[in-house]
Amino acid sequence: MASSDVVAGVSLARLERIRQHLEDNYLRPGKLPGTLTLVARHGQVVWVRAQGLMDVERARPMRRDTVFRIYSMTKPVTSVAMMQLYEQGRFLLDDPVHRYIPSWRSLRVYKGGEYPNFETEPAATPMTIRDLLTHTSGLTYGFMERTPVDAAYRRLKLDGSAILTLDKLVTRLAELPLEFSPGTAWNYSVSTDVLGYLIQQLSDMPLDEYFRRYIFAPLGMDDTGFQVREDQKSRFAACYLHQPGDAMKLQDDPERSRYLRTPNFLSGGGGLVSTIDDYHRFAQALCQGGAYAGNRIIGRKTLEFMCRNHLPGNRMLPALATGGFAESPYQGTGFGLGFSVKLDVAQSQVNGSEGEFGWGGLASTHFLVDPKEALVLIFMTQLMPSSAYPLRQALRAMVYGALV
Repeated sequence: MASSDVVAGVSLARLERIRQHLEDNYLRPGKLPGTLTLVARHGQVVWVRAQGLMDVERARPMRRDTVFRIYSMTKPVTSVAMMQLYEQGRFLLDDPVHRYIPSWRSLRVYKGGEYPNFETEPAATPMTIRDLLTHTSGLTYGFMERTPVDAAYRRLKLDGSAILTLDKLVTRLAELPLEFSPGTAWNYSVSTDVLGYLIQQLSDMPLDEYFRRYIFAPLGMDDTGFQVREDQKSRFAACYLHQPGDAMKLQDDPERSRYLRTPNFLSGGGGLVSTIDDYHRFAQALCQGGAYAGNRIIGRKTLEFMCRNHLPGNRMLPALATGGFAESPYQGTGFGLGFSVKLDVAQSQVNGSEGEFGWGGLASTHFLVDPKEALVLIFMTQLMPSSAYPLRQALRAMVYGALV
């Protein structure tokens, strides 16, 4: 292998396997519209490839500055924002949530029945802020389609609607039972949206303004927000829905999208749009102990704390998960304060390092940060749901296989 092929300890020739893999298996067969992949090592972007189309109907090619719906990749941003307030002494992790949302003082747990005639019992433990950060709160998502509780979420449109606001979400959730007593199981949920509400309460500032002032502006994330600006419209990707037979259909037209309008619901769980370079700035800050380009967004020890496994009893997800959807495989994985954390590489059956962390989004976007290898991977596309194809596992195999 020629030394000129290696940059920052990464073989560029081996990374080209990603381009070929995506082209042969996903783009040419029409399974994905287009992809954008970024790999950084030791703080240096070593490889970026735009492939395919960002808008199939208008034949617009994928660009490095394409604007994507990042959905649940919003969650780590919200979690960092919350932990910034922790560093200021605004709350403690074991604080009961009802201290800040009084209507949640007497939350109950589902026993039987269907909305609006639920049978419930008192929660055995009060919900804490740590439960929200780790998805052990007992809340859920409507799209899980597993229980009568998530059916009520769908009926009330608590995953998001044109009229939903953070205030309305918190009010509605107080009226519904939890799936389980807080701290006893793991279930992916609207917990991070509730954190967004708490950020507003604790900072006395709208969530979008808080993000802009304390995360986006310091990191230079000028293309990230809850709305696609007029000057971004030509770069906004279309979003597609996976169909039987590995086909896809248009799910959100970028020229008529709700993202073009100012949202009522500032979703800390899934509301942001961003670009690959913007999100790289955020992920690189996490890889470098909380700072990027001389601007610190979170303390080094706070970030270390966030990246530990915070699941009860130090257990992994298979022992606690309810069996619902997650943006990360369960095996070998724990959960920190805002993202999954790899605890056992062999058990995970996917190449990597103990201590790496990351998450993904509903439209198949994904990021990982590996502090041991000083490695950042960001993958962008727009196909829902993210479970349609095993993209993330194959990408990991190829990226880690390129380290020398």
